[in-house]
Amino acid sequence: MSSTAQVPPVTATETKQKRKATHFDANPAKAGWATKLVLTVLCLAWFIPVLGTFITSFRPLEQAESSGWWQVFTQPSYIKDFTLENYHEALVGKGMGDAFINSFAIVLPATFIPILIAAFAAYAFTFMEFWGRDFLFLAIVSLLVVPNYVAFVPLSKIYGNLGMSGTFPAVWLAHIGFGMSLAIYILRNYMATLPRTVIESAKIDGASHYQTFFRLILPMSVPALAAFAIFQFLWVWNDLLVALVFIGPGENEPVTVALTHLKGQLGQGWNLTTAGGFFTMIVPIAVFLALQRFFVRGLTAGAVKG
Repeated sequence: MSSTAQVPPVTATETKQKRKATHFDANPAKAGWATKLVLTVLCLAWFIPVLGTFITSFRPLEQAESSGWWQVFTQPSYIKDFTLENYHEALVGKGMGDAFINSFAIVLPATFIPILIAAFAAYAFTFMEFWGRDFLFLAIVSLLVVPNYVAFVPLSKIYGNLGMSGTFPAVWLAHIGFGMSLAIYILRNYMATLPRTVIESAKIDGASHYQTFFRLILPMSVPALAAFAIFQFLWVWNDLLVALVFIGPGENEPVTVALTHLKGQLGQGWNLTTAGGFFTMIVPIAVFLALQRFFVRGLTAGAVKG
Protein backbone atom coordinates (compact mmCIF):
# COMPACT_ATOMS: atom_id res chain seq x y z
CA MET A 1 0.00 0.00 0.00
CA SER A 2 1.56 3.26 -1.08
CA SER A 3 1.07 6.55 0.64
CA THR A 4 1.03 9.89 -1.12
CA ALA A 5 2.47 12.94 0.63
CA GLN A 6 -0.04 15.73 0.75
CA VAL A 7 1.20 19.26 0.18
CA PRO A 8 -0.61 21.76 2.41
CA PRO A 9 -2.46 24.37 0.43
CA VAL A 10 -0.93 27.81 0.17
CA THR A 11 -3.02 30.36 1.95
CA ALA A 12 -3.80 33.82 0.65
CA THR A 13 -1.70 35.39 3.42
CA GLU A 14 1.42 33.41 2.42
CA THR A 15 0.90 34.32 -1.22
CA LYS A 16 0.63 37.99 -0.31
CA GLN A 17 3.81 37.80 1.78
CA LYS A 18 5.73 36.17 -1.08
CA ARG A 19 4.56 38.89 -3.44
CA LYS A 20 5.70 41.56 -1.00
CA ALA A 21 9.11 39.89 -0.64
CA THR A 22 9.50 39.67 -4.41
CA HIS A 23 8.41 43.27 -4.80
CA PHE A 24 10.88 44.36 -2.11
CA ASP A 25 13.76 42.55 -3.77
CA ALA A 26 12.97 43.98 -7.19
CA ASN A 27 12.36 47.53 -5.91
CA PRO A 28 14.81 48.49 -3.16
CA ALA A 29 13.96 51.28 -0.75
CA LYS A 30 14.34 54.78 -2.13
CA ALA A 31 16.72 57.25 -0.58
CA GLY A 32 15.24 59.86 1.72
CA TRP A 33 15.37 63.62 1.21
CA ALA A 34 18.31 64.00 3.60
CA THR A 35 20.40 61.51 1.62
CA LYS A 36 19.53 63.21 -1.65
CA LEU A 37 20.41 66.60 -0.18
CA VAL A 38 23.81 65.43 1.07
CA LEU A 39 24.62 63.76 -2.25
CA THR A 40 23.57 66.88 -4.15
CA VAL A 41 25.81 69.08 -2.00
CA LEU A 42 28.76 66.71 -2.45
CA CYS A 43 28.27 66.58 -6.22
CA LEU A 44 28.07 70.38 -6.43
CA ALA A 45 31.16 70.76 -4.22
CA TRP A 46 33.08 68.63 -6.73
CA PHE A 47 31.48 69.93 -9.91
CA ILE A 48 31.63 73.70 -9.31
CA PRO A 49 35.47 73.92 -9.08
CA VAL A 50 35.77 71.71 -12.15
CA LEU A 51 33.35 73.95 -14.03
CA GLY A 52 35.28 77.05 -12.97
CA THR A 53 38.55 75.48 -14.10
CA PHE A 54 37.04 74.51 -17.44
CA ILE A 55 35.63 77.99 -18.13
CA THR A 56 38.80 79.81 -17.05
CA SER A 57 40.92 77.61 -19.28
CA PHE A 58 39.26 79.20 -22.33
CA ARG A 59 39.32 82.81 -21.12
CA PRO A 60 41.95 85.34 -22.26
CA LEU A 61 44.50 86.56 -19.73
CA GLU A 62 42.86 89.97 -19.31
CA GLN A 63 39.46 88.51 -18.45
CA ALA A 64 40.90 85.85 -16.14
CA GLU A 65 42.73 88.48 -14.09
CA SER A 66 40.01 91.13 -14.01
CA SER A 67 36.81 89.14 -13.45
CA GLY A 68 35.58 85.85 -12.00
CA TRP A 69 34.63 82.87 -14.12
CA TRP A 70 31.02 82.97 -12.87
CA GLN A 71 30.52 86.31 -14.64
CA VAL A 72 30.34 84.38 -17.89
CA PHE A 73 26.76 83.52 -16.90
CA THR A 74 25.85 87.13 -16.02
CA GLN A 75 27.65 88.64 -19.05
CA PRO A 76 27.35 86.18 -21.95
CA SER A 77 29.35 88.56 -24.15
CA TYR A 78 32.50 87.12 -22.55
CA ILE A 79 31.88 83.83 -24.34
CA LYS A 80 32.77 85.28 -27.73
CA ASP A 81 36.30 85.92 -26.44
CA PHE A 82 36.95 82.26 -25.58
CA THR A 83 40.11 80.89 -27.18
CA LEU A 84 42.23 77.75 -27.40
CA GLU A 85 45.43 79.77 -27.13
CA ASN A 86 45.78 78.85 -23.45
CA TYR A 87 45.95 75.15 -24.26
CA HIS A 88 48.38 75.74 -27.12
CA GLU A 89 50.66 77.85 -24.94
CA ALA A 90 50.55 75.39 -22.04
CA LEU A 91 51.14 72.27 -24.16
CA VAL A 92 53.64 73.63 -26.67
CA GLY A 93 55.10 76.80 -25.20
CA LYS A 94 55.42 75.60 -21.60
CA GLY A 95 56.26 71.96 -22.29
CA MET A 96 53.13 70.33 -20.86
CA GLY A 97 52.95 68.05 -23.91
CA ASP A 98 56.35 66.51 -23.16
CA ALA A 99 55.48 66.29 -19.46
CA PHE A 100 52.27 64.47 -20.41
CA ILE A 101 54.32 61.78 -22.18
CA ASN A 102 56.69 61.60 -19.19
CA SER A 103 53.76 60.99 -16.86
CA PHE A 104 52.69 57.99 -18.93
CA ALA A 105 56.28 56.73 -18.90
CA ILE A 106 56.17 56.89 -15.10
CA VAL A 107 52.64 55.73 -14.34
CA LEU A 108 52.40 52.64 -16.54
CA PRO A 109 55.40 50.70 -15.11
CA ALA A 110 54.65 52.01 -11.60
CA THR A 111 51.13 50.54 -11.90
CA PHE A 112 51.59 47.20 -13.66
CA ILE A 113 54.82 46.05 -11.98
CA PRO A 114 53.46 46.17 -8.39
CA ILE A 115 50.23 44.50 -9.54
CA LEU A 116 52.15 41.55 -10.96
CA ILE A 117 54.45 41.17 -7.95
CA ALA A 118 51.61 41.63 -5.45
CA ALA A 119 49.47 39.05 -7.28
CA PHE A 120 52.23 36.45 -6.90
CA ALA A 121 52.62 37.33 -3.21
CA ALA A 122 48.86 37.28 -2.56
CA TYR A 123 48.60 33.83 -4.17
CA ALA A 124 51.39 32.55 -1.92
CA PHE A 125 49.81 34.02 1.22
CA THR A 126 46.42 32.53 0.32
CA PHE A 127 47.01 29.11 -1.21
CA MET A 128 50.52 28.05 -0.16
CA GLU A 129 51.66 26.80 3.24
CA PHE A 130 55.07 27.88 4.54
CA TRP A 131 56.65 28.76 7.85
CA GLY A 132 55.94 32.28 9.10
CA ARG A 133 53.29 33.02 6.50
CA ASP A 134 50.88 34.85 8.81
CA PHE A 135 53.64 36.80 10.55
CA LEU A 136 55.13 37.90 7.24
CA PHE A 137 51.72 38.99 5.96
CA LEU A 138 51.07 41.06 9.11
CA ALA A 139 54.51 42.62 8.80
CA ILE A 140 53.79 43.66 5.20
CA VAL A 141 50.35 45.04 6.04
CA SER A 142 51.76 46.96 9.02
CA LEU A 143 53.90 48.97 6.59
CA LEU A 144 50.70 50.76 5.53
CA VAL A 145 50.93 52.93 8.66
CA VAL A 146 54.50 54.06 7.87
CA PRO A 147 54.55 57.48 6.13
CA ASN A 148 56.21 57.50 2.74
CA TYR A 149 58.37 60.52 3.40
CA VAL A 150 60.40 58.77 6.12
CA ALA A 151 62.15 56.84 3.32
CA PHE A 152 62.98 59.86 1.16
CA VAL A 153 66.38 60.64 2.68
CA PRO A 154 67.83 57.09 2.61
CA LEU A 155 66.41 56.48 -0.87
CA SER A 156 67.88 59.74 -2.14
CA LYS A 157 71.31 58.75 -0.81
CA ILE A 158 71.07 55.29 -2.42
CA TYR A 159 69.94 56.73 -5.75
CA GLY A 160 72.74 59.30 -5.62
CA ASN A 161 75.37 56.63 -5.03
CA LEU A 162 73.98 54.55 -7.90
CA GLY A 163 73.64 57.52 -10.25
CA MET A 164 69.86 57.09 -10.53
CA SER A 165 68.76 60.53 -9.34
CA GLY A 166 66.41 62.25 -11.77
CA THR A 167 65.71 59.09 -13.77
CA PHE A 168 62.51 57.14 -14.38
CA PRO A 169 63.71 53.96 -12.58
CA ALA A 170 64.19 55.98 -9.41
CA VAL A 171 60.54 57.04 -9.25
CA TRP A 172 59.38 53.60 -10.47
CA LEU A 173 61.05 51.84 -7.56
CA ALA A 174 59.73 54.41 -5.10
CA HIS A 175 56.11 54.02 -6.20
CA ILE A 176 56.44 50.23 -6.40
CA GLY A 177 57.74 50.03 -2.86
CA PHE A 178 55.20 52.47 -1.44
CA GLY A 179 52.23 50.76 -3.11
CA MET A 180 53.18 47.12 -2.58
CA SER A 181 51.66 46.75 0.91
CA LEU A 182 48.22 47.96 -0.15
CA ALA A 183 48.31 45.83 -3.30
CA ILE A 184 49.12 42.64 -1.38
CA TYR A 185 46.45 43.42 1.21
CA ILE A 186 43.68 44.00 -1.35
CA LEU A 187 44.55 41.04 -3.56
CA ARG A 188 45.06 38.60 -0.67
CA ASN A 189 41.66 39.47 0.84
CA TYR A 190 40.00 39.00 -2.53
CA MET A 191 41.72 35.69 -3.29
CA ALA A 192 40.64 34.38 0.12
CA THR A 193 37.02 34.60 -1.08
CA LEU A 194 37.61 32.44 -4.15
CA PRO A 195 36.23 28.86 -3.96
CA ARG A 196 38.79 26.38 -2.66
CA THR A 197 37.18 23.58 -4.66
CA VAL A 198 38.55 25.10 -7.87
CA ILE A 199 42.09 25.01 -6.49
CA GLU A 200 41.65 21.47 -5.20
CA SER A 201 40.30 20.31 -8.55
CA ALA A 202 43.31 21.83 -10.28
CA LYS A 203 45.65 19.98 -7.91
CA ILE A 204 43.85 16.69 -8.58
CA ASP A 205 44.26 17.26 -12.31
CA GLY A 206 48.00 17.74 -11.79
CA ALA A 207 48.17 21.49 -12.35
CA SER A 208 51.22 23.25 -10.96
CA HIS A 209 51.12 26.48 -8.98
CA TYR A 210 52.19 28.33 -12.12
CA GLN A 211 49.28 26.92 -14.14
CA THR A 212 46.80 27.43 -11.31
CA PHE A 213 47.84 31.04 -10.88
CA PHE A 214 47.77 32.12 -14.53
CA ARG A 215 44.83 30.02 -15.75
CA LEU A 216 42.49 30.16 -12.73
CA ILE A 217 43.35 32.67 -10.04
CA LEU A 218 44.45 35.56 -12.22
CA PRO A 219 41.33 35.57 -14.47
CA MET A 220 39.04 35.31 -11.42
CA SER A 221 40.86 38.19 -9.68
CA VAL A 222 40.28 40.76 -12.42
CA PRO A 223 37.97 42.96 -10.25
CA ALA A 224 40.54 43.23 -7.47
CA LEU A 225 43.37 43.82 -9.93
CA ALA A 226 41.39 46.60 -11.61
CA ALA A 227 40.51 48.16 -8.23
CA PHE A 228 44.14 48.43 -7.22
CA ALA A 229 45.11 49.55 -10.72
CA ILE A 230 42.76 52.53 -10.33
CA PHE A 231 44.22 53.35 -6.91
CA GLN A 232 47.81 53.14 -8.06
CA PHE A 233 47.24 54.89 -11.38
CA LEU A 234 45.51 57.87 -9.79
CA TRP A 235 48.05 58.05 -6.99
CA VAL A 236 51.06 58.05 -9.31
CA TRP A 237 49.48 60.34 -11.91
CA ASN A 238 48.53 62.99 -9.31
CA ASP A 239 51.72 62.62 -7.26
CA LEU A 240 53.84 65.71 -6.79
CA LEU A 241 55.99 65.01 -3.73
CA VAL A 242 57.71 61.83 -4.98
CA ALA A 243 58.19 63.37 -8.43
CA LEU A 244 59.82 66.50 -6.96
CA VAL A 245 62.15 64.52 -4.71
CA PHE A 246 63.31 61.81 -7.12
CA ILE A 247 62.95 63.51 -10.54
CA GLY A 248 62.55 67.24 -10.02
CA PRO A 249 62.24 69.87 -12.76
CA GLY A 250 63.87 68.99 -16.05
CA GLU A 251 63.39 66.95 -19.16
CA ASN A 252 61.90 64.00 -17.23
CA GLU A 253 59.40 65.99 -15.17
CA PRO A 254 55.75 64.78 -15.12
CA VAL A 255 52.66 66.93 -15.54
CA THR A 256 52.33 67.65 -11.81
CA VAL A 257 55.79 69.24 -11.71
CA ALA A 258 55.32 71.04 -15.03
CA LEU A 259 52.01 72.43 -13.81
CA THR A 260 53.78 74.35 -11.04
CA HIS A 261 55.79 76.28 -13.65
CA LEU A 262 52.78 77.70 -15.47
CA LYS A 263 52.05 80.38 -12.88
CA GLY A 264 54.52 83.22 -12.58
CA GLN A 265 56.17 84.45 -9.39
CA LEU A 266 53.70 87.34 -9.06
CA GLY A 267 50.67 85.09 -9.45
CA GLN A 268 49.96 85.81 -13.11
CA GLY A 269 49.13 83.07 -15.56
CA TRP A 270 45.93 81.62 -14.09
CA ASN A 271 44.63 81.04 -17.59
CA LEU A 272 47.57 78.74 -18.39
CA THR A 273 47.36 77.01 -15.01
CA THR A 274 43.68 76.17 -15.44
CA ALA A 275 44.27 74.97 -19.01
CA GLY A 276 47.11 72.71 -17.91
CA GLY A 277 45.19 71.56 -14.82
CA PHE A 278 42.10 70.62 -16.77
CA PHE A 279 44.24 68.86 -19.34
CA THR A 280 45.82 66.70 -16.62
CA MET A 281 42.37 65.85 -15.21
CA ILE A 282 41.13 64.20 -18.38
CA VAL A 283 43.18 61.00 -18.03
CA PRO A 284 42.32 60.18 -14.36
CA ILE A 285 38.61 60.80 -14.97
CA ALA A 286 38.62 58.60 -18.07
CA VAL A 287 40.44 55.78 -16.26
CA PHE A 288 38.07 55.87 -13.30
CA LEU A 289 34.93 55.92 -15.43
CA ALA A 290 36.20 53.08 -17.60
CA LEU A 291 37.04 50.81 -14.63
CA GLN A 292 34.38 51.96 -12.17
CA ARG A 293 32.43 48.68 -12.18
CA PHE A 294 35.60 46.72 -11.34
CA PHE A 295 36.47 49.27 -8.65
CA VAL A 296 33.31 48.63 -6.62
CA ARG A 297 33.42 44.85 -7.03
CA GLY A 298 37.08 44.60 -6.11
CA LEU A 299 36.76 46.63 -2.91
CA THR A 300 33.60 44.97 -1.61
CA ALA A 301 34.34 41.34 -2.52
CA GLY A 302 36.51 40.61 0.51
CA ALA A 303 34.59 42.76 2.98
CA VAL A 304 31.84 40.27 3.93
CA LYS A 305 31.99 36.51 3.75
CA GLY A 306 28.91 34.38 4.08
